[in-house]
Amino acid sequence: MFRNISDIEKDAFEEIQKAQDISDLEKARIKYLGRRGIITDIMSRLPELSPEQRPLVGKQANDLKVKLIALLSEKQRQLKDTVQTETKEKLDLSLPGIKEEPGHEHPLTITIKKICDIFVGIGFKVVEGPEIETEYNNFTGLNIPIEHPSRDVFDTFYLATRSSMPARPAGGLDTRKNENRGSRIEDRLLLRSHTSPVQIRAMSKYKPPLAVVVPGKVYRPDAVDASHSFMFHQVEGFLVDSDVKFSHLKGVLTHFCKEMFGKDIKMRFRPHFFPFTEPSAEVDISCIICKGKGCSVCGRKGWLEILGSGMIHPNVFKHVGYDSKKYTGFAFGMGVERIAMLKYGINDIRLFFENDLRFLKQF
Repeated sequence: MFRNISDIEKDAFEEIQKAQDISDLEKARIKYLGRRGIITDIMSRLPELSPEQRPLVGKQANDLKVKLIALLSEKQRQLKDTVQTETKEKLDLSLPGIKEEPGHEHPLTITIKKICDIFVGIGFKVVEGPEIETEYNNFTGLNIPIEHPSRDVFDTFYLATRSSMPARPAGGLDTRKNENRGSRIEDRLLLRSHTSPVQIRAMSKYKPPLAVVVPGKVYRPDAVDASHSFMFHQVEGFLVDSDVKFSHLKGVLTHFCKEMFGKDIKMRFRPHFFPFTEPSAEVDISCIICKGKGCSVCGRKGWLEILGSGMIHPNVFKHVGYDSKKYTGFAFGMGVERIAMLKYGINDIRLFFENDLRFLKQF
């Protein structure tokens, strides 16, 4: 046994020294120190020896194990140094380097920041909300009735039904049954179809005065084409205080449009209907391509529709616990993709999401 260990030590030292790379070294380690290696085998056979031989052989085997571990570590260091030296010698510093192109912000991100910066500059605060919303915040709290077509399963991405919901603001609970759906109308979760639910969240949490803009993604099951996508971006804005008038809304939006599209653009407000505002208006600007003369971009009309707006409906205030006799406010909302398409002359919304560097590098 003593002779065997001496022979093993000699063979092991030779194999380790002859190792040409890390792979050869690892094979030697497994052969002698692995779970089924030679040293492990010797240690497992110690009970077969006499009581006098057992401690001597065990000590010799353990000493050999320590020596091999040290030798393996030293050889490994030598091999790594050799590889690094060879790599440096092969490196031709005269070769041209690989250029790393820095990334930059997406055109939609640029547009969102520009929109928010304009409103922040006149006292608004940026607030964000969850993309998964309750049916209450997305519809009921915004005075959108149960029979409204946008609440149909074909027009909204519904996700789940919840057995229990948080308490609603005073006066804001609608417990009517939807017979077609078989559950309370507040009980379902959905991907928000607009950023307006943050209006309900903010007003339920804070008291006036409030001036807020809300950027974010929204989702609608629209067929994808040059002007529609099932996911897009919106910026919602609202202001609530005592004695807020429609003239204040016109002043704020006029400032925004001229900062966004230039001082020379003209604006008009057209009467419209939105469940959460009354009165409501669509906002148009003179075509930035033809300067209002009429072209293919504006459909020969000379005007481009950019956003919806209006005075916040008293029922919305009722849902969040505001006194509509004490407070008034206005709200507006715009599609970021549409603003970007108009500003940069882009004719297909799909370009924003295809990750084509030829397109993105232009911004």
